[in-house]
Amino acid sequence: MTGDQKYDVLIFALLILLPLSGLMARRVRLGRLVFGALRWAVIFAIGLLVVQQREQLTGLTRFLTDQRVVGSETRIRQSGDGHFWADVQINGVSRRMLIDSGATTTALSVQTAQAAGIDTERSPFPALLNTANGPVAARTGRADRIVLGSVVARDLGVVVSPAFGDTNVIGMNFLSQLHSWRVEEGTLILDPRPRTPN
Repeated sequence: MTGDQKYDVLIFALLILLPLSGLMARRVRLGRLVFGALRWAVIFAIGLLVVQQREQLTGLTRFLTDQRVVGSETRIRQSGDGHFWADVQINGVSRRMLIDSGATTTALSVQTAQAAGIDTERSPFPALLNTANGPVAARTGRADRIVLGSVVARDLGVVVSPAFGDTNVIGMNFLSQLHSWRVEEGTLILDPRPRTPN
């Protein structure tokens, strides 16, 4: 048993003894005392489990978002993994997408492209993309409409590859259509171009 584990067991034991001693001081019947002790033991065991697994649990924050529209701007808080994740509609299909200013083109998983009805068969040969993980073969297509908060992009070029797994990425071809984008105090602010009257 490591030093950290011994410390956790000691804290757990103390946390059980405190309510147990409080119950004993009231001279509660043995049955109630045992039931109360078990209830507290379960509560503390759950708490201890959460504390011990906190590193794994922080990975779940990637799936949580704090995205809102303020005026014309869309604001997205940085997630626990250090990235910005957005709720996006691609041709009406909802997906969580990573916003990556290092990606040249918006990239979709095969499943997302199929669900959004994006035709990648028109490109006769796959494009070769240079990614952080090396070259990747991908098909090209176009999304009729991508909506991220207050921002709407129409007829946007996308790349699709099985190599992306289930990750979908908003790239610079989307971000370059904005009036501006910036990060302030852990919040990504997307400012769309003013709409021109028709």
